Amino acid sequence: MFVAGFYGAYTYTIRGGIFCNAQTANFVLLAMALGSGSFKKALYYVIPMSAYLLGSIISESFALRIKKINLIRWDTLLIIIEMIVVIILGMLPETAPYRIAQVSINFICSMQYNTFRQAEKVPMATTFCTNHVRQTGIAIVKYFRKRDMQFIRKMRLHVLMLFMFTSGGIISTILAHKFLGKAIWAALIPLSILLIDLLYADFKKEKGMLHKIPNGH
Repeated sequence: MFVAGFYGAYTYTIRGGIFCNAQTANFVLLAMALGSGSFKKALYYVIPMSAYLLGSIISESFALRIKKINLIRWDTLLIIIEMIVVIILGMLPETAPYRIAQVSINFICSMQYNTFRQAEKVPMATTFCTNHVRQTGIAIVKYFRKRDMQFIRKMRLHVLMLFMFTSGGIISTILAHKFLGKAIWAALIPLSILLIDLLYADFKKEKGMLHKIPNGH
């Protein structure tokens, strides 16, 4: 969630005013452009949408193939791919077309959303906030209705997701204004932590469980 918030603020702040962590806002902007008769501008929003669609197709296709290799999970490989993309984007000159960053981040965010679908067995959207706000409200109502602490736990998880997303956006905006395109390298810190944790799980802690389908899939 932190990385998704980071990406969203990064692309909107210095890479063309496009949200690349999710597509709802881009669909609204597309509709506004069509409604205003700005058809060329409308086509501009089709680019990130198409990249997002391609990311979901590839992640869904490759996940099962990687699983059959029985070496590492697709989840782990995705983090490696994501880190490579982040390194390359940070190396691009400031004069490079915005579409390179937009398409790349749309692509990896789509794969992230389609791959990481739960936290502690609770269904989660890991690239946008709308569902977390909704689920927080539902958990509050259900707790007062049933007095069951499991709903407090769920509420805390969703609130934590919202906090991490917002934190990522704040830090991204600050760094982007100061370091411009190279600010994206800061995302390598949380991604590295995730990669170490996933590699430890794949090669040691959960070595015999690579065949197991994660909750939410």
